[in-house]
Amino acid sequence: MNSVKTTRRTVLTGVAAAAAFGLTTGTAEAETGGSKIGILLYDGFSLLDPTGPAEVLSRLPGATVTMIAQHRGPVRTDTRDVAVLAERAVAEVNRLDVLLVPGAGTRGTVAAMENPVLLEWIRRVHRHTAWTTSVCTGSLILGAAGLLRDRATTYWSSADYLEKTFGVRYVPERYVQVGKVITAAGVSAGIDLALHLASLLADEETARGIQLAVEYDPQPPFDSGNAAKASPELKALALKLLADSQE
Repeated sequence: MNSVKTTRRTVLTGVAAAAAFGLTTGTAEAETGGSKIGILLYDGFSLLDPTGPAEVLSRLPGATVTMIAQHRGPVRTDTRDVAVLAERAVAEVNRLDVLLVPGAGTRGTVAAMENPVLLEWIRRVHRHTAWTTSVCTGSLILGAAGLLRDRATTYWSSADYLEKTFGVRYVPERYVQVGKVITAAGVSAGIDLALHLASLLADEETARGIQLAVEYDPQPPFDSGNAAKASPELKALALKLLADSQE
């Protein structure tokens, strides 16, 4: 009798086959056209901003997701406790189908907004993208690169800065699309953005399949994730927790 080694992959493959979505890998690859997705990393980025979307977009059949930074190597998050590996340097990447710029704490966001190498690279890549996107305060970096028009979203506490600095209207939605630029709200909203992107790069059924594959069905224990419903005291606590974790 042949022994069968049970792995996460074999289990998921069996489940997917039984589900009978009516999609094949070949069909989905043709639909996505082998999308090249690049996620910019820079010192002080917030961990979920790039990794949440990467988890979703890396499931797109035929797509590739690459972490990119000014230099190859590990890039530290805002808390400095975790590093993510950038496999490519900006000098090595000239064209992408999708560019995603994550957000960060004040230190990381301001440094990226004032980094001429990163801003010029974002502008250069943007000329050829199908979609240029951001998560959280990554929209401020797109603004510094001159790419925001009309309206956008960002982290809730940066709304006034977004409007006053870049002259665009803040929209308190999970993601906002203006032309080929899509901005997402704070941190976890990057997953919503990524599922929307999946529907644009492939189709809605594929995006729904990915959502189920990663079991994205938020049911938080507290109803406190919307700044519009939060008390001043809770907002102050949230910002203090962020600031303290980045010291």
